[in-house]
Amino acid sequence: MTKGWTKSDWRAKPRVQMPEYPDMAALNGAENQLAKYPPLVFAGEARKLKKQLALAGEGKAFVLQGGDCAESFSEFSADNIRDTFRVMLQMAVVLTYGAKVPVIKIGRIAGQFAKPRSAGTEVIGGVELPSYRGDIINGFDFTEIDRIPDPARMLQAYTQSAASLNLLRAFSTG
Repeated sequence: MTKGWTKSDWRAKPRVQMPEYPDMAALNGAENQLAKYPPLVFAGEARKLKKQLALAGEGKAFVLQGGDCAESFSEFSADNIRDTFRVMLQMAVVLTYGAKVPVIKIGRIAGQFAKPRSAGTEVIGGVELPSYRGDIINGFDFTEIDRIPDPARMLQAYTQSAASLNLLRAFSTG
C-alpha cells in the first residue's frame, strides 16, 4: 500500500535548486508564518484551470502563457501589473480571432520570483559568490551581503503576490 501525500513530502526528495539558508531559525520562522497565511490561489480556481486545460488538450482551446522570466521586488507597481495584463488581453483577442477558439490566459505574474540556476555560484572579476536565485531568495547585486539567502524575502514575495492577484482579479472581473 502506498503512503498518503503530506505537505512535507518534498523534504525527503533530493534538493537540486534549494538555497542553503545560513539562519535556520529565520527560515523556520518564515515557513511557520507562511503556513498560517491563506492560499494565493484557491481550489476552485485550480479546478477551473484544469477543466480549461483539458479543452486545450482536445484542441478546443488555446493556451497563452506570458509574463516576466522572473519578477523583481523593485519593479513592483500597479502600472506594471496593468500593462502586463493589458498585453496579455490584447494577444488573447488576436489569438481568439485567428484561432476561433477560446484562449486560456496564464500569467507568469504574482509569484514568479525564483530563478533556477545551473550552478550554485558565479564568478565575476575573480570573485565567487552565490548565484542570484531570484528576489524570493537573495538580492541581484553582486555583493556578499546581497547574495546571502534571506527567508524574509519569502514573506515579501507572498505579500507582493497577494497584492498582484488582488489587482488582477479586480481587472478581470470589473
